[in-house]
Amino acid sequence: MTLYTLLVDLTFASILIFISMFLRSRVKFLQRNFIPASLLAGFLGLALGPGFLNLLPFSGDIGSYAGVIIIFVFASIGINGFSFSTGNMKKDLNRMGAYASYKILVMCILIAVPVIFSILFISSWMPDINYGFGLLLAAGFYGGHGTAAAVGTTFENLGFAAATDLGMTAATIGILAGIFGGLLFIKIATKKGYTHYVKDFSKISEDMRSGLVKSTNRTSMGDDTISPVALDPLAFHLALILIPSGLGYLLNDFIARTWGLDFPTFTIAFIVALIMYIVLGRGKKGVYKYVDERVIGRLGSSATDYLVFFGVASIKLPVIVEYALPLGLLMVSGILIVTLLLWLAGPAMNYESWFERSIFIYGYATGVFAIGLTLLRIIDPENKSKTLTDTAIVGPLNTPIELFAWSAGPAMLLGGQHWTFAGIYIAISIVCIIVSFKFKWWYWKVPLNTRPEASTHVNE
Repeated sequence: MTLYTLLVDLTFASILIFISMFLRSRVKFLQRNFIPASLLAGFLGLALGPGFLNLLPFSGDIGSYAGVIIIFVFASIGINGFSFSTGNMKKDLNRMGAYASYKILVMCILIAVPVIFSILFISSWMPDINYGFGLLLAAGFYGGHGTAAAVGTTFENLGFAAATDLGMTAATIGILAGIFGGLLFIKIATKKGYTHYVKDFSKISEDMRSGLVKSTNRTSMGDDTISPVALDPLAFHLALILIPSGLGYLLNDFIARTWGLDFPTFTIAFIVALIMYIVLGRGKKGVYKYVDERVIGRLGSSATDYLVFFGVASIKLPVIVEYALPLGLLMVSGILIVTLLLWLAGPAMNYESWFERSIFIYGYATGVFAIGLTLLRIIDPENKSKTLTDTAIVGPLNTPIELFAWSAGPAMLLGGQHWTFAGIYIAISIVCIIVSFKFKWWYWKVPLNTRPEASTHVNE
């Protein structure tokens, strides 16, 4: 890839986003279904790109852009700081603890149950399908195309030749289920009053409905905190985000090469950004008094729109005729699992802004981070639920559990240790529920319509 390749990809992405914004402001169907312009642009990119009609000259690198943009998004969240509100630290810790328990539970159930379903039903009905078949659902749904390719390659080295193609198909189906299922569930939630930051569409202002803000309702994106004579204020804020983004990547690469540990790069960038926030300071002598949080937020949101576009436009659509029926059964089981976890475990294990946090995990568990972020932006465009902030903080807790599944899982499933593998993830799931009860993070009896929004916000 060259810089000019990146320029061309961004150019066509911008053209499609511009066209989609125009359509979003005119087409009632798009407005009624809360379709963001970036999501619509992603589908246009998918249809017109190399994956289908091949009318636009996108490069083969567009599938990697979303992973890089995620780093920038989380760095923008970190550089704006994270603070516990006075007297509410216990409440904040409870919110994050409950969320971490729910996030881990969803991942472990999505790994264990399809494996058990495949062993007990699919493999007994079709003996040619091995016990590793069920893990491909989690690899595709929760891990996305990248993880599906990695796990598929491991399976292929162990003799499961069709694993990569099946995993990539699972990832594609997962993304589609995440988008369309998520939009359906959001419409249901808004009608029932479960959402806090976007209500029923009939009550939304014309500005929100069309996406175009009238001149009388417009607000400032930010202030000039430094003189353009010295440095453009936008360049100053952009540098503040790029520094932790790049340092986070370099630090994570160093950790991987030195100790063999693999952390999410966006989490490392988030931590670096928080350290910068502390070092810069907020006092009279601190540099941070020249940082406009609104500008940082707008830069992060802009990156998010491009993340959504490239995440959707780079979807691959392989067709696996030979495994169509068993794969279809496996996909149905996966969709049922994540749906039940959204509507049953979600409100039971999340109190504040329960639906916003649960729908993000639903998208994450069906179509990787970018899809979860897409759904979250529809109902919480300013991260008032603190879902993204908490995700960055509790993210490392998932890493060892994921690494074990993707690295040791194929060998265990094909090596006769399938029940041990499934048992490990069932045990972790049970522990999550026990911990939730122990720390009183189980909110099943609290009526859904009375749940509050997040009690504190970033830098409130």
